[in-house]
Amino acid sequence: MLDFDLADIYEVPTKALKQAVKRNMKRFPTDFMFELTINEWKELVTICDQIPETMKHSYIPPFAFTEHGVTMLSSVLRSDVAINASILIVRAFVAVRQLILNPPADRITELERQMLELKQYIIDVFTDQNDINVDTRTQLELINNALAELQKQKQTLNSPRRRIGFKTGEEDTFI
Repeated sequence: MLDFDLADIYEVPTKALKQAVKRNMKRFPTDFMFELTINEWKELVTICDQIPETMKHSYIPPFAFTEHGVTMLSSVLRSDVAINASILIVRAFVAVRQLILNPPADRITELERQMLELKQYIIDVFTDQNDINVDTRTQLELINNALAELQKQKQTLNSPRRRIGFKTGEEDTFI
């Protein structure tokens, strides 16, 4: 974890956290904490979108802490917030390590089984849908044929007929 993230968690200014660490460098060997180089910091800024905007323009590279360094910070900062935050962070590091070392095989197997079930379900649904589509197409063809016949019948019924009635004096006028 980087110093500005830890300062945020411990509710102290980053400057105060760095000063406390520098005053107690004997407590932070290189496997607990190290300072990023300028090039590492610039590369991290370009590839990581989680860095706060105020920190992106800093020319002072941050300290990077391991889980042991985070634990050591609680003894350096000496506040209740620092101690509680360190405990939570260490537990998170340990949980991540356990997850990496011992992946939950049962969960993975269960997920694979569920994926196979979903795949089979989708295949069944598409098969049913194709069957329905064939039936539906047949029914639509029958409906279209019936409508075409009705339209023919209507045209024959609507053909011009001879008008019924009496002719008046005018040639095309009927009463």
